[in-house]
Amino acid sequence: MTPRRELSAPRLTEHIERLFRAAYALTGSRHDAEDLVQETFARVLARPRLVRRQDDPRYLLRALRNTWIDLQRARSARPVSDGADGLEWVVDELADPGGLALDVRVAYGAMRELSPKLREAIAAVDVLGLSYAAAAQALGVHQGTLQSRLARARTQVAIALESPGEAAA
Repeated sequence: MTPRRELSAPRLTEHIERLFRAAYALTGSRHDAEDLVQETFARVLARPRLVRRQDDPRYLLRALRNTWIDLQRARSARPVSDGADGLEWVVDELADPGGLALDVRVAYGAMRELSPKLREAIAAVDVLGLSYAAAAQALGVHQGTLQSRLARARTQVAIALESPGEAAA
């Protein structure tokens, strides 16, 4: 059994890139993603928790999601970004050594069109990299529910990637 340690600032920085990508998948805007991660870190550091090292991403996803929901409620009158800001910071170049990267703009645009529940599922598993069990626990749903939402989300994103011109339809 791994001992529990406080989730401190240095441990948070280990996960910053993955959380930014997950936040972008949720918000659809670089600026909103930056605000979301910053607010999440502020909340996590304000109320320190003892977490097992392997549970950091799961705990952080739950905190990110809860912060996102709170910020959505607070910003309901604010216009939504068109997502035209640069995505270079989102792309993990090490993950694509062959240079066959998918059109990241189309993929994130398709994620932005998903319902919040589908967006949470795909952000947890495909963007943040959590296992089905960890993502289900972080999102507070059954694993089967998560898998169903993930399948629907992936299908919608795949359709958008196959026909980028019809992604908004």
